[in-house]
Amino acid sequence: MAKTKGKGTTSAPSSPNTQAAPARHPDIRPGQSIELLKELHILTRDGQLNQDSRRKLKQVYHLYQFIEPLLAEVLEKEGSLSLADHGAGKSYLGFILYDLFLKARDAGTVYGIETRAELVARSRELAERLDFGRMEFLDLLVEEAINTPLLPPRIDVVTALHACNTATDDAIQFAFARQARFVVLVPCCQAEVAGVLRQNKNASFGLTPLSEIWRHPIHTREFGSQLTNALRCLQLEAHGYQVTVTELVGWEHSMKNELIVARYTGQPRRNAMERIEQILDSLNLNELRSRFAC
Repeated sequence: MAKTKGKGTTSAPSSPNTQAAPARHPDIRPGQSIELLKELHILTRDGQLNQDSRRKLKQVYHLYQFIEPLLAEVLEKEGSLSLADHGAGKSYLGFILYDLFLKARDAGTVYGIETRAELVARSRELAERLDFGRMEFLDLLVEEAINTPLLPPRIDVVTALHACNTATDDAIQFAFARQARFVVLVPCCQAEVAGVLRQNKNASFGLTPLSEIWRHPIHTREFGSQLTNALRCLQLEAHGYQVTVTELVGWEHSMKNELIVARYTGQPRRNAMERIEQILDSLNLNELRSRFAC
């Protein structure tokens, strides 16, 4: 017999799409969608956890622990929540956040923004199948996303998980335009700065001894990646965000393991934009002024 809940209401039985994890899976949190975990290849098709999928599940929870307090803070303060996952791809992150945080609550919407129409269609189908009613997916370029009336005027949280190369910068510009309270970035494949370093390498040798830092190709790639994220952090600070940078331990064992979390305070760092200008001048990167000095 079903247990009563509240004022005589009867709780409906769990649907196959949102059923709680079986007792044989102590690693999985209660109430998680088993079908979603299968779609994300965290569970095998027969619902089992192997060593690789157990590692993936641990990584998911590790990322979630950084984002969950931000969502809770916004929801408690505002009574509502809007999250835009920029460069969403298959919307892996959006689905996980919805399943673990928003599914059990009555407020909050996740927007997945992606330029590949086939991935948007796939995500819409999966959300409908899982009955994740407050997930929306938009096939938009960054310029369109900044101005579209399909999104709320203000987005509370902007995320970009492994948004490749300049897609992370697009997410930052989107966050500025939509007055995001929080920005959560895991940058990936930062090639633009390294490409300009490489292009200007001969000229830079005569301008600064610092060019020795990126003289060798592997150093060009690594230094370009680190410099990209340093400039992004300064840019966020120049726009009134307090920035924390940490290693996303356990997410993946590679250089793409940096987590940037920015909280809007409305108090820009006074010399942040000046620092950006000085770095671009010192390293012969003036072509990138429109990217970072804005």
